[in-house]
Amino acid sequence: MAKVSRAYACRECGARSPAPLGRCPRCGSWGSLEAQATPAPPAGAPSEPLHELALEDVDALQLERVSSGSSEVDRVLGGGWVAGSALLLAGEPGVGKSTLLLQLADASAGAGRSTIYVAGEESPGQVKLRAGRLGIGAYLRVTRETDASRLAAYLRAAAPALAIVDSIQTLASEDGPAAGSPSMVRDATALLTRAAKESGATLVLIGHVTKHGAIAGPKLIEHVVDATFALESAAGLRVLRSLKNRFGPTGEVGVFEMAADGLRPVANPSAAFLAERPLGVPGSVVAAVLEGQRPMLVEVQALASKSPYPSPRRVVQGLDTRRVDVVLAVLERRLGLPLEGLDVYVNVAGGLRVTDPGADLAVAVAVVSAVTNRTVPDATAMVGEVGLAGELRQVAQFERRAREASRAEHPRLIGPPQRGGSASDSDQHVAVRTVRAALDALWGAA
Repeated sequence: MAKVSRAYACRECGARSPAPLGRCPRCGSWGSLEAQATPAPPAGAPSEPLHELALEDVDALQLERVSSGSSEVDRVLGGGWVAGSALLLAGEPGVGKSTLLLQLADASAGAGRSTIYVAGEESPGQVKLRAGRLGIGAYLRVTRETDASRLAAYLRAAAPALAIVDSIQTLASEDGPAAGSPSMVRDATALLTRAAKESGATLVLIGHVTKHGAIAGPKLIEHVVDATFALESAAGLRVLRSLKNRFGPTGEVGVFEMAADGLRPVANPSAAFLAERPLGVPGSVVAAVLEGQRPMLVEVQALASKSPYPSPRRVVQGLDTRRVDVVLAVLERRLGLPLEGLDVYVNVAGGLRVTDPGADLAVAVAVVSAVTNRTVPDATAMVGEVGLAGELRQVAQFERRAREASRAEHPRLIGPPQRGGSASDSDQHVAVRTVRAALDALWGAA
């Protein structure tokens, strides 16, 4: 009789330990290690040889993509659905996850591809009511099944082109833990993902988010799926962002507006994000940023006021707080800007979250503008990464940013010189090497 060894696995990240621990050594979660009994191999039993291949003998993977029916979604996916892939879409309640996927399911079914929509959170009647508002649903098939094992068996047998599960937190099994528990979410995700890859179906899972904005459930599910996306709200629009994508670019974004007939793609995000920008107001600067492969113009705002507290406040929204702290330190140390007694607030207007370091110069100019009460000239945009010495470093895809700035009626672009360029690359590009030079280009040398 084979001996049984006892190991402990973290339900959050899957890390294993030979002894019980109060805290997972990998992810730091408390009370997440669960006992697992695994049969130990008999002593002296020969192990099976591994199946090895030389990398040059491995056939290259040919990705066959199918359009999702939405140009913005195709942009974020990297070109369209990939057969046999598993995707996770997360977002706040009411942001439009179910609406977007119902539209994509209808586009797939209308193109003649077999499509199944698993309505775990709503009844088929509620799904039909939403479909009626959107004017879709003539060919779509819906099920209320929430048993993960039965759904996996269906995927293997029917092999639909597209399967959408709304949501993964509603799935359970007869002999498993309760629906929504971390272990059930983990097991259901792994079970359905394996079935989708075996059948060649494209699987899309809707996931919940926590109050902190993180995807609910164990972190392991983000490693199991091939791609993870987040649907966010910004400036009255909806932004679909790629957080992970094994078949396309990470960080790519698609922009939509919510209308009576569902989510509509926004062809010109720069105009939408700058539509409510006040002119002639200190602290307002236009930044030419790059999200994924998409250039766009956004408004960076700053406000400085005398602090009533011993330690002035630093409040940042929509940007990396640590990067803003670095920019503020450079302004104070290299340019002598008095910030020690001021509360400083920095914000990307509209609630958009920007991860591009090329927004550093816009942050610096906005803070200086707010402190000195000087306005930035109209039709001027900023781009550049700020270094600790106050220098400006080059940014990726500068030419695409410049074209987008010109198209959005902000042709005067202030930023670092490009490789191989002169001090002034063009009449539209004001090339500067430091933050101080950028300020001089705006308002003249003090």
